[in-house]
Amino acid sequence: MFSVPEQFSAATKANFDAQLALMTALTGKAFEGVEKFVELNMTVAKTSFEESTATAKQLLAAKDPQEFFSLTAAQAQPVAEKVLAYSRHLANITSSTQAEFTHAAETQIAETNRKVMALIEEVSKNAPAGSEQVVELFKTAVDNANASYDHLSKTTKQAVEALEANLNSTVSHISQATNKAAPRASARK
Repeated sequence: MFSVPEQFSAATKANFDAQLALMTALTGKAFEGVEKFVELNMTVAKTSFEESTATAKQLLAAKDPQEFFSLTAAQAQPVAEKVLAYSRHLANITSSTQAEFTHAAETQIAETNRKVMALIEEVSKNAPAGSEQVVELFKTAVDNANASYDHLSKTTKQAVEALEANLNSTVSHISQATNKAAPRASARK
């Protein structure tokens, strides 16, 4: 059987290894999210440049101001739809990255908590008489830390859900406004 200092030493090493594994996993997820974001922006930039060039050629080829404004109005709807699609894609990347972060953190915290509780139980078996209150105090501290983490986790999830709902609402309002504006612009022709 191990002595209490050896148990704490082993637990500290295991905790350090677990934290290192968590940081490695989170860093990998962060790089994946950044990679998706950069890829999205590169695609959007390339497509926008190509479409802007084509649109500029059309506008420069307009024979009169009415045709120029007609072409300009015709571009409003597709551009707005592309902005909405970009916003949705960006929200999807953000949401999936956050979900992966949360899952990795929750898994690691649950495992660490299990190990800490096992260590407390093992130490309490070998603790000298009269130290029961200290062991109970330590257990209470761990339980309180877990409750705080749960509360923080729930609050973060609620904030992300609210952000997604607000983004979807904004996208919907912009889409409705664009749909209303396009017929008016066409009517001015």
